[in-house]
Amino acid sequence: MSYLDDATSRYNKLLENGAGRDLSWADELQERMEDEGLSEGGRLICPVLRPNFVSRRQYENLVKTGEALICAIDRMEQMLLANPPLLARLELLPAEKMLASIDPGYQSFEVTARLDSHLCNGHLHFLQYSADAPAGAGYADALGDLFWDVPPMKETRKKFTLARVGGRKYLLQALLKAYKQFGGAKKPNIAIVEFRQPYHSGRSEYELFRDFFRKEGYAVELVSPEQLEYRNRVLRKGSFEIDLVYRRLGVQEFLMRFDLGHPLVQAYRDRTVCVVNSFRSELAHKKAMFGLLTDETLVSKFPAAERKAIREHVPWTRLVAAAKTTYEDRTIDLPEFITQNRDRLALKPNDDTSDLHTYRGWEMDDAGWERALKQAMRAPYVVQERVEPVLSLFPLMTFGHLEFRQMQVDVHPHAYLGKVQGCSSWLSSGKTGFSSASGLAPTFILDPKA
Repeated sequence: MSYLDDATSRYNKLLENGAGRDLSWADELQERMEDEGLSEGGRLICPVLRPNFVSRRQYENLVKTGEALICAIDRMEQMLLANPPLLARLELLPAEKMLASIDPGYQSFEVTARLDSHLCNGHLHFLQYSADAPAGAGYADALGDLFWDVPPMKETRKKFTLARVGGRKYLLQALLKAYKQFGGAKKPNIAIVEFRQPYHSGRSEYELFRDFFRKEGYAVELVSPEQLEYRNRVLRKGSFEIDLVYRRLGVQEFLMRFDLGHPLVQAYRDRTVCVVNSFRSELAHKKAMFGLLTDETLVSKFPAAERKAIREHVPWTRLVAAAKTTYEDRTIDLPEFITQNRDRLALKPNDDTSDLHTYRGWEMDDAGWERALKQAMRAPYVVQERVEPVLSLFPLMTFGHLEFRQMQVDVHPHAYLGKVQGCSSWLSSGKTGFSSASGLAPTFILDPKA
């Protein structure tokens, strides 16, 4: 048994017959989550009573490999902007292409980003790069603060060394650096622009960021896109003049509601406001990006460290089309290959902000898989090789009673200006569809005491 397994087992046992057996602490923890607005739609964002633990070695591997992969993605984005036929392989909408053509005024393609990974012992696989409007870092910081002093954590700290992996300060530093590169010379007024839910219970994650930014001395407002005006080359919400926009809305979702004459787009095009992330981040957000990265003909001249990160940690991915392609150095007919390899392939929408479904071949029969492939041929989809999930046993409170449930764990390292600074963890049942047990868990680096 590894020491991570030992720590997990010890923590869970504390809830059955140790320092955590009196579950009044769990009731108090959940009440504190409610009080701090850490809920969405009436559900707590964290459904479990144990953090996710990663080792120092695992975290360092996440940092090293994640940063190499981000460098490769940046390199590919530069190639895409210089090569229209290659750009076409991302299946961008015409409006997305237009927005991507606008220079945002600073260097980074993604000021803030999130990698979605499966992390187990020495194995690490990245399944997606969330670059458009990555979420989770703010909630993860708040949950880490709440969990730090609960009784089972205090007992765990007696035997193991624990460290938090927060990232709020790194996000602010990255925003300010992008603003300075943009040419901003004064202390900026910051607008966090997101779609506001009219009947949202709990706090938006970005209320947490707003409060943190204000605490650091910045004028900050949460703004819905319909509240924005652009007059006399100034973007504003009422009397609040905006210098820096932290964009918390997906490009595709934005384009479904507004056209390119929207005040945010006008100010962005005129370069009178710094927008982070820029609309160019949509290039990396498309899942087809991994299809380009895993095409050896495109990355053969990338630095060795970047090629190694792709080869060892990114699953084979291709945009679904009636075409020939390569798999393990051999030429294949893609639709035929997809049909014949259902048990090890998944079909995923190219943009996960769409309402299209993900299809996991190993959960389907041949007839269902054939129908899924027909759907994927009509809309932008990618096919991706299966990555085995990481499972762990987590304690939950269900109607006031303790239960343990096997959960799939996805670790999400968060990056700012290409540097990984902290991570969150997402727990799910592993099945498609809604599950009341799905949600975030705080993440701690855990190692044995010397």
